[in-house]
Amino acid sequence: MAYETILYEIEGPVLTVTLNRPEKLNAYTAVMGAELADAFHRADADDDVRVVIVTGAGRGFCAGADISGGAGAFDAQAEGSVAFAAPGQARQAGGGFVEAIFNCRKPSIAAINGAAAGVGATLTLPMDIRLAAETAKIGFVFARRGLVPEAGSAWFLPRLVGLPQALRWCLTGAMVGPDEAHAAGLVAEVTPLDELMARARALALEIAENTAPVSIALARQMLWRFSGEPDPWGLLKVDGPLSLQLGAGADVREGVGAFLEKRPPRFPGKVSTDMPPGYPWWEKA
Repeated sequence: MAYETILYEIEGPVLTVTLNRPEKLNAYTAVMGAELADAFHRADADDDVRVVIVTGAGRGFCAGADISGGAGAFDAQAEGSVAFAAPGQARQAGGGFVEAIFNCRKPSIAAINGAAAGVGATLTLPMDIRLAAETAKIGFVFARRGLVPEAGSAWFLPRLVGLPQALRWCLTGAMVGPDEAHAAGLVAEVTPLDELMARARALALEIAENTAPVSIALARQMLWRFSGEPDPWGLLKVDGPLSLQLGAGADVREGVGAFLEKRPPRFPGKVSTDMPPGYPWWEKA
């Protein structure tokens, strides 16, 4: 796919996806949603990509849906609509990028460099780590537009910040600063704008240089999928067999050997060929 609204740049083990409509503060369109989904599918299939960073070009991250077409912007029947799907149809662009990010076997980092409103905020929620510049503002503004939280955000947001905070942000629809987002746990760190990408890349390299790709792919799915369970019994049925399977494998031998020899690990496992038989356990269930 030739991209119109994003940039796809690989440097070493890190892929940087840049939302690239700076003249519109990277406002979301259906094309952007499809391209973002395609980028994550590509990253998932590319063993050379270990971590994905998503940021915005210019002074904004993503100012929400592009409503420059007027009041019909969210009408699925209107020309130029940014709606995720027409009435009665399955979600396409919105469901597409949420599923692609959530199911990607590579961890992702959102580097929020400016305003992230509406879908600009919710598209970061399936990502694993969010960093924010001191200039960033984040808002779940849907009720102020007559909409409901979309892109799965009513599921993701309470898991990240708790139900009371999610309710407050969604019911007021207010934009909040990076310090409030950090205090609530939505963003992991707040940095000066000119240090944001360097910090995101340093974090990405810490993951890429020290961890096993297969372990990371499994760990992020275990954490996401079991965090809301009322007890650990379902997880124990999954992590026990996975631990036995991995324990007899080459990655564990390399990880232990590297630790004992005090050298960087060189994990041989690849997500394209070496995922254990129990994965994906949720489909088999």
